[in-house]
Amino acid sequence: MIERVYLDHAATSPIHPEVVQAMLASFTNNYGNPSSIHFAGREARKALDEAREIVARSIGADEREIVFTSGGTEGDNIALIGAAYANREHGKHIITTAIEHPAVLETCVYLETQGFDVTYLSVDKTGVVSLDDFDAALTDDTILVSMMYGNNEIGSVQPIRAIGERLVEHQALFHTDAVQAFGMFEMDVAELGVDMLTVTAHKINGPRGIGFLYVKNGTNLEYPFHGGEQERKRRAGTENLPGICGMAEAVRISLESRKQKRSDFAEYKQVLVDTFAENGILFEVNGSLEKGLPHILNVRFPGVSVEQLLMNLDMAGIAVSSGSACTAGTVDPSHVLVGLFGADHAGVRESIRISFGLGNSYEEIENAASEIVKVVQRLCK
Repeated sequence: MIERVYLDHAATSPIHPEVVQAMLASFTNNYGNPSSIHFAGREARKALDEAREIVARSIGADEREIVFTSGGTEGDNIALIGAAYANREHGKHIITTAIEHPAVLETCVYLETQGFDVTYLSVDKTGVVSLDDFDAALTDDTILVSMMYGNNEIGSVQPIRAIGERLVEHQALFHTDAVQAFGMFEMDVAELGVDMLTVTAHKINGPRGIGFLYVKNGTNLEYPFHGGEQERKRRAGTENLPGICGMAEAVRISLESRKQKRSDFAEYKQVLVDTFAENGILFEVNGSLEKGLPHILNVRFPGVSVEQLLMNLDMAGIAVSSGSACTAGTVDPSHVLVGLFGADHAGVRESIRISFGLGNSYEEIENAASEIVKVVQRLCK
């Protein structure tokens, strides 16, 4: 029987057993509606408030600045569309990067159809934007900047704090998609200088379908949901309390294990790279090996078709990917790799993403590295 190895944690992560227990407790004990004033409602409200406090504290925010959402895509949409619509009297220019997650890119494309002008900053060979390019793009008409903290495909980390410093005296609101980076780095929204920040639970061993959006107090934002007064009238609808409690537990665990994860994942990366080098196969690391997100390694194997490589690795019981899970199944090359190499470069069709997380071990990574070498050697013949 093939021993399966899951190395696609950047797509989604297995739920932590303690998160499951927290959700079960919520399903069982907090069955009331948090908006009800009777005892069941008050107990549910208490659990909701405690979860909000945990989430807010994780990024140095005030509890009133947290809006619970269905995940990263909703958070990004609310941030971008809400900021654009609420501030269009002050300008219609938006700045983002060419390698954002589709939740941001497709929202920007939509905003262009609504009369907004979007600048898509290019990146260097490591997947990082130039601050000079940003300075050149910023105008008096700019009302919004959205830049992901860490890229979901190649792991590149953007200069968020430096961008935040540049916007201190500027009217533009600053949003960062921190979906991949949250749980890997310490984050303080005041130090970063961001007005909005997006997180989803299923990337940190929490449940799917729940996330949060940080919105700095005083931020002018137009919210799309109308109805009840939940989330301080910012997102109508009865709260997904079991999901929220599960996310809070996942956040708590991620903060406790962050340092150890960074150390383990750096070691895993080195094992893979060393194994590839020792066996003499041709490979190149896309992005930066040392400065990128700890859990993501994007590797190119020149001359090897990514479709064949993924199929053979899957048959060997190794789950990796060719890019974002939100574009899985498409025949088009990754827009992130196109941004890195150019559309006609062979690298866009020769690269895979390997990502680590809960359940992986050193021995497992060693075995996976050896298996990848065998498959690459076979395909090269």
